[in-house]
Amino acid sequence: MEIEIGRSKRARRVYAFDDIAVVPSRRTRDPEDVSVGWTIDAYQFAIPVLAAPMDSVVSPTTAIMMGQLGGVGVLDLEGLWTRHENPEPLLAEIRSLPADKATARMQEMYSAPIKPELVTARLAEIRAGGVTVAGALSPQRTQELYETVVAAGVDLFVIRGTTVSAEHVSQNQEPLNLKKFIYELDVPVIVGGAATYTAALHLMRTGAAGVLVGFGGGAASTTRATLGIHAPMATAVADVAGARRDYMDESGGRYVHVIADGGLGTSGDIVKAVACGADAVMLGTALARATDAPGGGFHWGAEAHHPQLPRGKRVEVGTVAPLEEILYGPAPVADGTANLIGALRRSMATTGYSDLKEFQRVEVVVAPYRVN
Repeated sequence: MEIEIGRSKRARRVYAFDDIAVVPSRRTRDPEDVSVGWTIDAYQFAIPVLAAPMDSVVSPTTAIMMGQLGGVGVLDLEGLWTRHENPEPLLAEIRSLPADKATARMQEMYSAPIKPELVTARLAEIRAGGVTVAGALSPQRTQELYETVVAAGVDLFVIRGTTVSAEHVSQNQEPLNLKKFIYELDVPVIVGGAATYTAALHLMRTGAAGVLVGFGGGAASTTRATLGIHAPMATAVADVAGARRDYMDESGGRYVHVIADGGLGTSGDIVKAVACGADAVMLGTALARATDAPGGGFHWGAEAHHPQLPRGKRVEVGTVAPLEEILYGPAPVADGTANLIGALRRSMATTGYSDLKEFQRVEVVVAPYRVN
């Protein structure tokens, strides 16, 4: 539905997760009979959760923990862990900084050069933990560092930015040719963010195994205030799921995974993301609340320490429970911030669906939620 903004501009009505709800059907199930397993390429996971490549969420230690708990932790290969031999004192300092000094000091910390030998060492540490190894680079750094990353033995390669397109135009530097790059790699590539049908379809045509949906939607981002860009996630996920359907027809059956990335603060948001068509979710804020997260109750992304134009900030999200309880419970609170997987199972069981692919067909209604 289009709405007239003014005589020269019309806009499409779109929806965030808070604007929708799933509806029970005539059938219910036992939550223990529900499968929340997820497979991408040759890799199988017990839960459809990727920990976002943010220093407040993933360290080599928490990446191993995520793998042992059935998900996958994606290490930021441009973060403190690949710039400093021992980032623990810096992480402690970030947690203690006053709000008005945090951004400037973080810019200093992240100005240290990335050391290829540390990239190799951190990924080797995760591999030694016996879990799937996943690392992330921005499109700007991928050309420079991907050979080091692949040589280190990464299993899943993530190219993640605020906005990633299959056709980047620049008069100043040679842009990354995603199609050529992905074709030459031996590992599955997950790329994004994208928030529209057309952008996602072009990314799927590059050969990506998965597309990240969203930008500027998380608690640690102020992209909407800084750049005026925002992607209400219910519509974005549904649009990209539509692109996946059409790409399957176009490609003769090739399936590209849709991964919601942003606006996923509670278990209810995760439920709605899958209901709108996501195969998995990438969580930042939700996992930053773990007592064993590197951020220690604070959360920030790469946007927060951009050297020229910070589009995010360090956010205090507090702590709720250890990572295992955040994912599997028991939940010490009733606000959807713990036992995320238990809540997903319960919602699927209540609406009568047995696995994630089935649950993507659940009925959804527009039911805006307003806090008075």
